[in-house]
Amino acid sequence: MATRTPAMTPSDTPVGEVLDRVTSARRNEAEQLLDLHREVSGEPAVVWAGRIIGFGEHHYRYESGHSGTAPVLAFASGPAKHTLYLVSDFSERWPEALAALGPHRAGRACLYVTRLARVDPAALRRILELSRDATLGG
Repeated sequence: MATRTPAMTPSDTPVGEVLDRVTSARRNEAEQLLDLHREVSGEPAVVWAGRIIGFGEHHYRYESGHSGTAPVLAFASGPAKHTLYLVSDFSERWPEALAALGPHRAGRACLYVTRLARVDPAALRRILELSRDATLGG
């Protein structure tokens, strides 16, 4: 029986190719996110799942037994918003950091930001640092 390749895997897709899909003002913001994630993670950018720009790599295992590999930090920029992939339940862990951020939406492990100019850059950096540290067990 053939094993299925997980959807969330690193690829050889060039980061520039993913950035070229982002248009208008979000393109400049995607480049800002690229720089910020690179600084916070200390890792090079790698394209995951053909569209997500990830930094670093960690292995996880849930109580259910499901396991896999994921980037430590990651983002994807789309036509309507930027999606930042963070540690699960980040909004419950750090409500004060999110309150300082500015306009956003939070899912279980995703932070959605429409415009970077509307959020506090120091708060965004802090959230990325907290997520990185929690993911790496620090």
